Amino acid sequence: MSIETKLKERGIVLPTPPKPVANYVPAVRAGELLFTSGVLPMKEGKLAYEGKLGKDLTVEQGQEAARLALLNALAVVKQEAGSLDRIVRVVRLTGHVASAPGFVQQPTVLNGASDLLVAIFGEAGRHTRAALGAAELPLNSPIELELIVQVRL
Repeated sequence: MSIETKLKERGIVLPTPPKPVANYVPAVRAGELLFTSGVLPMKEGKLAYEGKLGKDLTVEQGQEAARLALLNALAVVKQEAGSLDRIVRVVRLTGHVASAPGFVQQPTVLNGASDLLVAIFGEAGRHTRAALGAAELPLNSPIELELIVQVRL
């Protein structure tokens, strides 16, 4: 079953790929690897969530923000690769979580994105990952994700 079909069956619609907010490109391809720039939880051109985990947002809200940021990253991948069906494997997910002092549940927050990758891509969606806490993120975003995928040439 194609990835596009899986998304439709789950009621998932990819957003319009976000435009860069500074002097960079959304993604770079190097051989079979496609690297995305940092992606925020944007919806219709605006941040859907703002603030820090452990202060302004709950873990559950952070997971939803991570899921939304992932959908934006997948929209960038689709734009660059032509189709999500060209993804051979999700290689790495790096997530930065804006965290209040003492907040240590960054891995649980990023499960919102990781679980969705596995649900969509199955075994090919299992990836390496880094879950990092951050004092501040661009535009007061709670999450910033970077994705590396292997694509069929």
